[in-house]
Amino acid sequence: MSLTSPEDDLGSLFGDGIKGKLPRFANKITLKNVSPGMKLWGVIAEVNEKDIVVSLPGGLRGLVRACDAFDPVFGDEVKGDLENSFLSRIYHEGQLVSCIVLQVDDDRKEITKRKIWLSLRLSSLHRSLTLDAIQEGMVLSAYVKSIEDHGFILHFGLSAFEGFMPKHNQSEMRKIEVGQFLQGTVKSVERARKVVHLSSDPDMVSRSVTKEVKGISIDLLVPGMMVNARVQSTLENGVMFSFLTYFTGTVDLFNLDKMFSSSTWKNDYSKNMKFNARILFIDPSSRAVGLTLNPHLVNNKAPPSLVKVGDIFDQSKVVRVDKGSGLLLQIPTLPVPTPAYVNVSDIADKEVGKLDKSFKEGSLVRARVLGYRHLEGLATGILKTSAFEGLVFTHSDVKPGMVVKAKVIAVDSFGSIVQFASGVKALCPLRHMSEFEIAKPRKKFKAGVELVFRVLGCKSKRITVTHKKTLVKSKLEILSSFADATDGLVTHGWITKIEKHGCFVRFYNGVQGFAPRSELGLGQASDIHSMYHVEQVVKCRVVKCIPSSHRISLSFNITPTRASEDENVKPGSLVSGLVVRTTPETVIVDINASSGMKGTISLEHLADNQGLAASLISLIKPGHHFDELLVLDIEGNNIVLTAKYSLVNSTQQLPIDVSQLSCHSVVHGYICNIIETGCFVRFIGRLTGFAPKSKAIDDRRSDLSEVFYVGQSVRSNIVDVSSDVGRITLSLKQSLCCSTDAAFIQEYFLLEEKIAKLQGLDREGSELRWVDAFSICNIIEGKVHEIKDHGVVISFEEYNDVFGFISHHQLAGTSMKKNSAIQAAVLDVSKIDRVVDLSLKPEFINRSKKESSTIKALKKKRKREHKDLEVNQIVNAIVEIVKENYLVLSVPDYNFTIGYASLTDYNTQKLPHKQFTHGQSVSATVMALPAPATCGKLLLLLKHLGDGVDTSSSKRARKKSSYDVGSLIQAEITEIKPLELKVKFGSGFYGRIHITEVTDDNSAESPFSDYRIGQTLASRIVSKGSKTKNMKGGHGCELSIKPSLLKGSGEPDEGLPSEEFNYTYGQRVSGYVYKVDSDWAWLTISRDVNAQLYILDSSCEPCELAEFQNRLRVGKALSGHIITVNKEKKLLRLVMHAPADACGELNEKNSDRRLTCHLVEGSTVGGRISKILPGIGGLLVQIDQHQYGKVHFTELTDSWVSNPLSGYQEGQFVKCKVLEITRGVMGVVHVDLSLRSASDASRDLGSTELNGGMHTSIQHVDKITDLHPDMVVQGYVKNVSSKGCFIMLSRKIDARILISKLSDNFVENPENEFPIGKLVVGKVLSVEPLSKRVEVTLRTSSALKEPKSGNNPVDHISVGDIISGRIKRIQPYGLFISIDHTNAVGLCHVSELSDDHIEDLETQFKAGEKVTAKVLTVDKERNRISLGLKNSYFKDEEVQTSPGQSHDSAIGINDTIMLDEPTVTSQRNSASMQMTNNESDNGHQPILADAESRALVPPLEVPLDDMETSDIEGDVGQTLVPVTNADTTAGEKKKRGAKRKAREEREQEIRAAEERQLEKDVPRTTDEFEKLIKSSPNNSYPWIKYMAFMLSLADIEKARSIAELALKRISSQEESEKLNIWVAYLNLENEYGNPPEEAVKKIFVRALQHCDSKKVHLALLEMYERTEQHKLADELLGKMVRNLGNSCKVWLRRIQSLVNRKSDGVQPVVTDAVKRLPKHKHIKFLSKTAILEFKCGVPDRGRTLFESILRQHPKRTDLWSIYLDQEIKLGEADMIRALFERAISLSLPLKKMKFLFNKYLAYEKSTGDEKRIESVKAKAIEYAENNLA
Repeated sequence: MSLTSPEDDLGSLFGDGIKGKLPRFANKITLKNVSPGMKLWGVIAEVNEKDIVVSLPGGLRGLVRACDAFDPVFGDEVKGDLENSFLSRIYHEGQLVSCIVLQVDDDRKEITKRKIWLSLRLSSLHRSLTLDAIQEGMVLSAYVKSIEDHGFILHFGLSAFEGFMPKHNQSEMRKIEVGQFLQGTVKSVERARKVVHLSSDPDMVSRSVTKEVKGISIDLLVPGMMVNARVQSTLENGVMFSFLTYFTGTVDLFNLDKMFSSSTWKNDYSKNMKFNARILFIDPSSRAVGLTLNPHLVNNKAPPSLVKVGDIFDQSKVVRVDKGSGLLLQIPTLPVPTPAYVNVSDIADKEVGKLDKSFKEGSLVRARVLGYRHLEGLATGILKTSAFEGLVFTHSDVKPGMVVKAKVIAVDSFGSIVQFASGVKALCPLRHMSEFEIAKPRKKFKAGVELVFRVLGCKSKRITVTHKKTLVKSKLEILSSFADATDGLVTHGWITKIEKHGCFVRFYNGVQGFAPRSELGLGQASDIHSMYHVEQVVKCRVVKCIPSSHRISLSFNITPTRASEDENVKPGSLVSGLVVRTTPETVIVDINASSGMKGTISLEHLADNQGLAASLISLIKPGHHFDELLVLDIEGNNIVLTAKYSLVNSTQQLPIDVSQLSCHSVVHGYICNIIETGCFVRFIGRLTGFAPKSKAIDDRRSDLSEVFYVGQSVRSNIVDVSSDVGRITLSLKQSLCCSTDAAFIQEYFLLEEKIAKLQGLDREGSELRWVDAFSICNIIEGKVHEIKDHGVVISFEEYNDVFGFISHHQLAGTSMKKNSAIQAAVLDVSKIDRVVDLSLKPEFINRSKKESSTIKALKKKRKREHKDLEVNQIVNAIVEIVKENYLVLSVPDYNFTIGYASLTDYNTQKLPHKQFTHGQSVSATVMALPAPATCGKLLLLLKHLGDGVDTSSSKRARKKSSYDVGSLIQAEITEIKPLELKVKFGSGFYGRIHITEVTDDNSAESPFSDYRIGQTLASRIVSKGSKTKNMKGGHGCELSIKPSLLKGSGEPDEGLPSEEFNYTYGQRVSGYVYKVDSDWAWLTISRDVNAQLYILDSSCEPCELAEFQNRLRVGKALSGHIITVNKEKKLLRLVMHAPADACGELNEKNSDRRLTCHLVEGSTVGGRISKILPGIGGLLVQIDQHQYGKVHFTELTDSWVSNPLSGYQEGQFVKCKVLEITRGVMGVVHVDLSLRSASDASRDLGSTELNGGMHTSIQHVDKITDLHPDMVVQGYVKNVSSKGCFIMLSRKIDARILISKLSDNFVENPENEFPIGKLVVGKVLSVEPLSKRVEVTLRTSSALKEPKSGNNPVDHISVGDIISGRIKRIQPYGLFISIDHTNAVGLCHVSELSDDHIEDLETQFKAGEKVTAKVLTVDKERNRISLGLKNSYFKDEEVQTSPGQSHDSAIGINDTIMLDEPTVTSQRNSASMQMTNNESDNGHQPILADAESRALVPPLEVPLDDMETSDIEGDVGQTLVPVTNADTTAGEKKKRGAKRKAREEREQEIRAAEERQLEKDVPRTTDEFEKLIKSSPNNSYPWIKYMAFMLSLADIEKARSIAELALKRISSQEESEKLNIWVAYLNLENEYGNPPEEAVKKIFVRALQHCDSKKVHLALLEMYERTEQHKLADELLGKMVRNLGNSCKVWLRRIQSLVNRKSDGVQPVVTDAVKRLPKHKHIKFLSKTAILEFKCGVPDRGRTLFESILRQHPKRTDLWSIYLDQEIKLGEADMIRALFERAISLSLPLKKMKFLFNKYLAYEKSTGDEKRIESVKAKAIEYAENNLA
């Protein structure tokens, strides 16, 4: 923004020493005149962790480093807080501060990028302040140094004095801390104590005016100081004031007291008018002072910021028009308008002539906020039409994942700074500038280059972008928040860290996930670093996400490898299993019998009791059936199961997620790991908690491994849950985790019975019928079998394998004799050991005899006995038998009933249990009465194991309420709410009537409309709630006035409905809306049941979806159909339309998952556009809360239009039709949608004119069978390459168009003429339904429509014809020329292009250029034509050529070409590598576009040329050899001729191979490559191409294996082919080796053993130089000159390296080379070195070398020719002519002199000087005459 003249733009400032004529303009701070030492007033715009951004006068911005934000006078404690947002505690946004300029970064190229570094240190600001200069009423700034009892000690930045501010005078607005920055007014000064007393009253500070003091210095002026100013004069852009007697200051137009000053503003400032002003800036060097009259600043407050950058205001009013400068606008903001200024350059896209004619004061314009000057409260605006267009205008418009174009403006070592079209800047970090690490970032990222980026993140105003090709071109969904990480989502990310157990992967906006090693797709022994590296872009799949804890589990296996294909088989679900096989440690089962899924049960998970688990696994055989198994986890293909009774029976209580845990609850689990410091306890899946040693056991001295074992069942008490990090802290102490039931011993008896049955199966059908005869307390007869020390063994006549045992305690003093008969009572039965514990105690014997007197008495007794015992009742019991795992007890108070109690608990299985003795009295709690589930046993819990049990006596002691549930009462309405009636009844009882308790079917629209406050209603109590705050001292009751419930007598419990939660899928329910937000409506179905309705399920019409919140008001009655049921939360999910019946009935197991089965193919649903995919990606439409569908590019509109996306925007509601629903293995649902109103393929959607007037209706074709040849179709361009393009005909059908079929005319650039997304009309050529290949043409000429006739275009072309045509394509070996008026294409070989040598074809010829050529040969059989472009073909007279030129002409090939130009590149061109050809004269060949586009990794780069055919060789070889030919022997000529012939034959073979490849398709699959390799195993090209193909699939290891296989397969005689493989292998390891340097060295050493040492060295050197590894290249060159010092080529490469780097060390190397090279190579070496100096180095050094050679060999005309050629290229005419004169003065044979004169004459002809031409001819004639004479 500028309001100055050209003179003012110079930036000079004037001070108070003005003499003579007054200045025209007011002082203004700009980037040009700001300098160190200036004092500026500013307002803090941003407070960051390490710096502060200050808004300065004139719209400038300054930066304050953290170290310059305050004086270092505080203690270490405060300094340490710097890292803890210390700056934000001292300063805040909007705070006015005085600052001093420290430094201005000098950037002369772009002055707008200069940074202003400021200091807020008071020591710098108050440098000249002394105690004597301080006066009462002066305003000073200070820090709070310390806080005392009565006030605050202040620090002014100076050590000479301090300040004090009493507490009672402090502002109460903010809490004051140590280090706080504040302002105060001086109340008094104690000069003796050097203390200044301040008051921080804000009103006093804002009103204080600096008094005029005699002799005040400019150094004492401080920005922000208020002064009395007097008008001196008005200037063109401001006012000049005088103040404080001695000083002069100016106020510019933007700091006047009126924010909206009109064009007559000067009338308001007459001379000597007084104003209160504040100092804006001070320049001590020029004594310039700026003032401000801004009313906000005068009141010591920053102007309010009421606008944001990017805001658009349509009704902006023009207040003032400044000619040549801009417009002042009034923006309509609230509560007050905001001034804005529009620079003249921002008014219109085109130049505006006169502003006052285009804009009038008071007119309204549309403006957009471009920036904001916080200090002046002035917005900068823009009126350009272009400013209202584009995606990105400000930082707030930037979204993660957005693809943008940006221009590189700076490149540094840390990355590059790029700028969007709107001016917003972003950082592209170094690691994101390329797919892989780049050594020289400036090579590609040059300032000014426009590239495509993708936004990584936008934190605050710091935007980071990436240029990684894979990320930029990714079509996958963007993961920018943890909420977006839905299970099964496949997306791209990049590896940030690699550890032994997996990889950390980063996504957009800082989202990070972890991929464990098992999900990386590696082998067991594979190293992660061998496959992946940091910053590598990877495609991964979200396995699981916990948004609350910011944890994402990832997998690099895109296709899920889970064994579970059944959605019901998931962690936490119950399944059945059939044993398939067993091992000593595991049991493998077939889940759900015939499902085909396998699971494993480890030994530890067979039972809670470790001993029984070991017995069980030895008895389980294949075919055994498990009724209930719990799925613990799914690890890849393995489903982990458990049969533990504790886990299976508590499935509903087991947590799967951290959110399901609550502190102090006790949860079952199992120990998965034990370490020295604690135990890890796992629940379902991978949810794991940790019990520290201090919380695991009471005795810390114990070893945890002695107390617990891995796999042990435990009860854990939840001590703490940290949801943010997913950390769970547990306690395993028995005092907190003891059992509250008898489940532990119950499982023991059940398993004992199971084991006994399995043992019976092993005993050939023996069953457990014998157990029925030994019921507990029954009297059994037996015989004494044996008498032992510890008791008596009893045998039974009927059961030979069952024995009884009576311990001494149970003998009751009875003496026993062997074989005597006895009667004893049964106390316990060991079914496994087949042993029965008996007793002879009278209390058991007599009780049994009495009860057996009559059956009736027995039944009555037992019934009474069990009826008296209650669950949870505490009883006294006597220990009768102490077993290994439990006690057998008798209960005397209940007729000595026998019970059983466990000695141990889950957590104490390995601990020594408490010792019990026979007859000991214990206290126990009844846990379970005899039942089949308890094996008919009474189960007790010892008191020391169950202290926390709630007894029945305490329950009976609870006081009953006066009103029972079911009572019919009269209630009075006290309050009417939208969803409930508040009522009172009885004496102080309160309750409510829910809206769903008014009618029986929730059908009434307003059920409370007929009721009023005070009305009495008959109602029934349906539930009694707890005491709440709203219920005044009473219990809140739930009442109902449903007519169906009010029928009856009013007795309690009469007629009450069942409270079961019983809802099914598809059931229609009604309810009332109680809450609505932007996306959800919540309904209440009953008192306890709620329902959710998603916005997109409420309608399919876009207009209704847009009015969602208005349509569904609170209290509205609504009906819907159930699609999900959450029984635990009692929550339903509804849709408005009836869902499909395919899903069946929902149960509790699948009610929590998001069901999409209500979506049916062909149904119409509502949707919301979530994302407009770039290019031809189409739309991503949300159709459910977590479900998205994709709309294909061809399904966007009913008719074919050129830009189908133009009518859509993100967030728009649309009506969709479901086309197809597919479900992946992991349950991921993919939905294809259509926005076409009629998706019927048979419906005509448009009419298109084709082939000159023929109208054809274009249809949407959905099936390939609907296509047929000659059918007219439309489609959008999908992909474009040099071979042609692909178009989309429909969602599933693509068609290919070859480049020759794109147009009737020549297509120079397919990418420009057929951009992606373009709508084209064509005709079907062929259809292959099986392979789904469709060929289409866009050509409309008759040649295309008619079948090929028998006339061959070659028949009309004859040798010698002069034809015209256009260059169709340029290749290194020649030009393809399309011959006019025919379909023929000819080839002009590189040797036939010109009489002179052409180095670079692309600089001489352009595609599409018109040329005239001569037909050289015509091959009618092969339909090939060879052409020539030499000038000599078109001249009548024969032009004499030099020997060198004639030699070049001779080196030709039989030039042939196909009639139709091929659509693929040369066979010599690799898909992603370039082969080495030691005999090729070409440079690097182009690469196949299709393979490059498929590649996920950069291509291998293998050089095609060797140093023998380098550029140097070309310069020498074309002149040196032919001229020397005159002096060679006949034998040498024959050798050279043979070499030339061999080279010609080689080139013919190459060309034939190229043409063959052009006629074939490039292999695209592994099988095709294998076939190609088998057909030509000794050809290196297919091998290298195969390697490149595997690299395109990111399979590095496979590429290595192919290289190794190629080295084995290729014959040892094919040395050059093997060398190509070695070079490709070297390039591969250079890119992907780990580390690359070592990997390359290993391959290099191997290659030396099989190939020519020099060639391998040169190939490696070429690779190092190409990849800019200069250090390694230098090391290699050093080794080469030592080991291969007799090679001229090696020394030349050394010279070339030095010359290219402009090194001065060339001469020593030349000296060393001459010493070591054989003498016959000296001339060759020195001449080539000289050529290098002429081309790349210092020409004078080249001349020196040539002169030294010619001194020794003056008659070598070949050397003279080379020397002359280099001078001619250099272009110094005098030097050239002098050299020619020297050459023609030699005494040489006539033939050589003729060559020199011809060369001289040709040079002079090229200059066009006729006199010199005649002079040369005269000298030639003179020489000839003298010679003949």
